Amino acid sequence: MKYLQTLKSDLPASIIVFLVAVPLCLGIALASGAPLFSGIIAGIVGGIVVGSMSGSQLGVSGPAAGLAVIVLTAIQDLGAFEIFLLAVVISGVFQFLLGVLKAGIIGYYFPNSVIKGMLAGIGVIIFLKQIPHALGYDKDFEGNLAFSQADGHNTISQFYYMFEGISPGAVIISIASIALLILWEQKFMKKISLFKIIQGPLVVVALGVALHLFFKNGGMALNADQIVSIPVADGFSGFLELFTFPDFSHWNNPKVYSVAITLAVVASLETLLCLEATDKLDPLKRVTPANQELKAQGIGNFVSGFIGGLPVTQVIVRSSTNILSGGKTKVSAITHGVILLFSAMAIPHILNLIPLASLAAILFLVGYKLAKPSLFKEMYQKGWTNFIPFIVTILGIVFTDLLVGIGIGMAVAIFFVLYDNYKKPFLFESDKHFGPNGEILLQLSEDVTFLNKANIQRALNIVPDNSKVIIDASKSIEIHQDVIEIIEEFQINAKERSIEVEIIERNIKDIKIAPIDVLESTVKKYQLDPVLAN
Repeated sequence: MKYLQTLKSDLPASIIVFLVAVPLCLGIALASGAPLFSGIIAGIVGGIVVGSMSGSQLGVSGPAAGLAVIVLTAIQDLGAFEIFLLAVVISGVFQFLLGVLKAGIIGYYFPNSVIKGMLAGIGVIIFLKQIPHALGYDKDFEGNLAFSQADGHNTISQFYYMFEGISPGAVIISIASIALLILWEQKFMKKISLFKIIQGPLVVVALGVALHLFFKNGGMALNADQIVSIPVADGFSGFLELFTFPDFSHWNNPKVYSVAITLAVVASLETLLCLEATDKLDPLKRVTPANQELKAQGIGNFVSGFIGGLPVTQVIVRSSTNILSGGKTKVSAITHGVILLFSAMAIPHILNLIPLASLAAILFLVGYKLAKPSLFKEMYQKGWTNFIPFIVTILGIVFTDLLVGIGIGMAVAIFFVLYDNYKKPFLFESDKHFGPNGEILLQLSEDVTFLNKANIQRALNIVPDNSKVIIDASKSIEIHQDVIEIIEEFQINAKERSIEVEIIERNIKDIKIAPIDVLESTVKKYQLDPVLAN
């Protein structure tokens, strides 16, 4: 019933996600060296199969640009696309097992500064990558998020080469589309009931198709690589022939399992990153069960590989488009898959009238909303320990690729965590640091690790002779053995320096920490027991 209540938001959003997904599916398949229709299959499976089984209400799955290089290399190494499909099927099994083993917890260890940097970085790269497409220069495949491109250029250098391929028709379509989207975003437009129902991107696509047809017989006609180009089947039987099945005769090939493990690990990591980012964008701040998502992705990859599709992950471009287009529940993701299936089967000729310049305008808006100036201001106000990892993650994504950029951002964020941990091994409050009789008070923090050794050692070394020191460990839950040894050695040395040492020990017996599985079972019991619930 709750899904019916959000249909008026989910259906328009699903159409916009579908429009964005079509060129992405085709572009990623092209970059992967796979049949174009394999990208469409992955999009259909990502929408219908993964969308149905996922716990994410707003995430949208499909072929991922981050896997394109892995797929291209794997197909070449294995020798045939059908053998590669077997690796995709097996990777789905591995991914499902990762969900069973609760590996989804990895996603919770990414700092917010890195996740927000990831969103902003993808927003920046989407914006930069769409500029050439908006001008009619379409040498780089749609959906590429890497700095280095297959054509030998990169994100920056393509701005020079794009002037060689500017198309007047594409420029006019882009300008008209952007102007229309800006108009649609104005407050007075949102007050009109009709425009609340009809989304701006849908009007932009309709305008683009109309202008494309208008320019078709003139000097501003678009080239074949400037419009969507989905494979056209000859009837239903021809449509079925577009599907490919794995070659199971290579089940004992070690290379197949090596590729499968690589796909499972990388796809899971990308999915978990996207999952965290999508939850951050969710206006309702719902939390997606990560392990359920890994299982859903595993089933999705099994099905996709079995019928000839590329490997799938949850994808931030489509997910963020869904959220920014007003999607409310998983109905949007599932419906976009259904529309993709119907369109590929029944109306591919109509899809092949959509200019990429129109879709570039839509993605401009998505990119801007992901990397709004207000986000940079918000992160700056949170301090350097948040702002620097945020900026480094953005730069890493823009100048390398998604996973490398995230890795660089994580390294910087971990450095700040370690540095803060190093600086704060104990509490120091100027009005409480000295007791009434001149004694020195050092209160150890809740968690004291070996990283605090140097700072604690330095603090104890500067304690003056003939003084009294109180080391309060009453609030500490965990103290590393190295630190305990430093304190014990200080006690011995203190006798030589006439320093009186008093230690307030940890109240370990009073601290009871329940394992997470015990907490989960308690919560479930509370939910199921009407007596406890009341």
